[in-house]
Formats: sequence, C-alpha cells, structure tokens
Amino acid sequence: MRVVIAGGHGQIALRLERLLAARGDQPVGLIRKPAQIADVQAAGALVHVCDLEDTGVQEVSEALLGADAVVFAAGAGPGSGAERKKTVDQDASALLADAAERMGVRRFVQISSMGAGTAPDPGRGEVWAAYIEAKTRAEEDLRRRDLDWTIVRPGRLTGDPGAGLVRLAEPPVERGAVPRDDVAAVIAALLPGTAGIKLTLELVSGDTPVEEAVRALAGMSPPRDRR
Repeated sequence: MRVVIAGGHGQIALRLERLLAARGDQPVGLIRKPAQIADVQAAGALVHVCDLEDTGVQEVSEALLGADAVVFAAGAGPGSGAERKKTVDQDASALLADAAERMGVRRFVQISSMGAGTAPDPGRGEVWAAYIEAKTRAEEDLRRRDLDWTIVRPGRLTGDPGAGLVRLAEPPVERGAVPRDDVAAVIAALLPGTAGIKLTLELVSGDTPVEEAVRALAGMSPPRDRR
C-alpha cells in the first residue's frame, strides 16, 4: 500500500512512516524543506518536497501518482500565527483533497483535533481560536467530498511511549491525553480497510487495544450529523 503523508516530517507522521515501512507498505512523506529529507528517509519513507502553502493542485497531484491512500498530518505548529493556521491546517488539507479527487485516490485520513466543531475556549486566545476554526473548516470541507474519508481528532498529544490502548469513538469523548505513538498506530490500523470510513472519531488513551478499537468501527453507519 502506497500512502502519501502530508506533513511528512511531523512527529506523528514520522512514527506513522516507521510503522508502515515495517509492515511492508510504502510511505511517501510530503515535506517543505530539503533539510528534512534525511529524517524522513531514516523513517523508511520516500520523499517528495512540496510546500503545500506555495504550490498548486497539479504539483500535489503528481506527488499522489500511484497512491492508495493519503493522510493529512500537516500543521502550522507551535509558535505560528493565526494566518498560518488557515493556510496550513485548513487550506492545505483542502488542496490535498483536491489532488486526491483529481487522481482518484479515495482513501483520505485527516488528523484533526479534539475541540474542532465546537466554539473555542475564549480564554485560550486568538491563535487557538484560529486553530480550532481552521480544523473545523477543514473537516467540513472533507465531509462534503466523495472520498472514503475518516477524521481523527486526538486529544492532548504527548511524547510518552505508546501503550497500544485507546478509546476511539464518535464524539463526544471525554477530554484526555494520548501518546503520538498511539495516534500513529490508530492511523496505520485504519488505512487498509473500510472501518471508520465517513466517520469523525475522537481519540484518547483508554483500555482497548488499537486493533480491537478499529475493528469495532466496522459496519457502523455514518451518522446524520458528523460535526
């Protein structure tokens, strides 16, 4: 399975690339900077340098040639301002989805955030509000498309070693933390099959093994209101 991962140098993306490569898949990391190439290759992925903030659908489509699935794992990151939340977390996701439609790549997993789809906490400031707004708009854009999409909203991300035990369910899920290792493991488990298609899922640490949590989604009907 060839999986193109936008934001291929991100912390979740590098973990996902290692998991996919280890099981014999072919991850391809989309990255902005040539300086990131070595890290992505060390994770076992091929590399395509493509700045999603400064390119068009034609170039992104070329990166998706031969892909079986795409993962949107990009984000403006800590320290970025409100404007980049829109250009990366929202607009870049839509650009990748445009390219996926153009190339006939139906499977699309979007990494979003718990809090998307709701009014942001006013006490967290303008940049946080812009981030939640961007994630919400990116989700809404993806739901309108004829793709086999899954939206995953992790809770507070940590660098703790993954336990392989999660709570993965449609919202609302009680807020909590989750290791990036376990987010990557959930994405890897979702990609090959049909479990989770047309669902918005929230993800925190829990007591269910990852593979079991994903299997439990099989056969679920898409909810009428996926916000």
